[in-house]
Amino acid sequence: MKLQVAIDVLTTEAALEIAGKVAEYVDIIELGTPLVKSEGLSAVTAIKKAHPDKIVFADLKTMDAGELEADIAFKAGADLVSVLGGADDSTIAGAVKAAKAHNKGIVVDLIGVADKVTRAKESRALGAKFIEFHAGLDEQAKPGYNLDVLLSAGEEARVPFSVAGGVNLSTIGAVQRAGADVAVVGGSIYGADDPALAAKQLRAAII
Repeated sequence: MKLQVAIDVLTTEAALEIAGKVAEYVDIIELGTPLVKSEGLSAVTAIKKAHPDKIVFADLKTMDAGELEADIAFKAGADLVSVLGGADDSTIAGAVKAAKAHNKGIVVDLIGVADKVTRAKESRALGAKFIEFHAGLDEQAKPGYNLDVLLSAGEEARVPFSVAGGVNLSTIGAVQRAGADVAVVGGSIYGADDPALAAKQLRAAII
């Protein structure tokens, strides 16, 4: 299972600082949507230049103009780009077309999608590299939120998938047991007192 760090800071400088500390322990460096909106795709270019051996994920959460937006991100240095599962099939297909042209990948993010299992299968059929079973920060803050809902859906869908939504040292084992291809960790790394140590411990927890 790969380890993905989701960097949800607001400046390229801060992102480069965190990436520099944790890169040796992670496989995928994700630049979160707030960062991309704040700094633009130049942040993607900067991270890819600093860490050319890492998979760089531009979390665009594209909802329309899939081919165009994905193409822009791939040209900026992204290896993976996210499209929302709630988007039209044509948007996902367009993004996949751009990915194939660049020999890169599209990740379909199921945040806000009610029937995650069905949409995961549909998105995979449209050419997504993997599917992200994702609960956003707002959803995680609701009373009663439980990561197990995402893990169960991922297991049932039987597609290559990642899990994002409160993954930390105490839950990463369950993520791996559910069969996830990628564990996405955000605040537990970038918000830690020692991001490098946090990433190292998470890496060590992956069997």
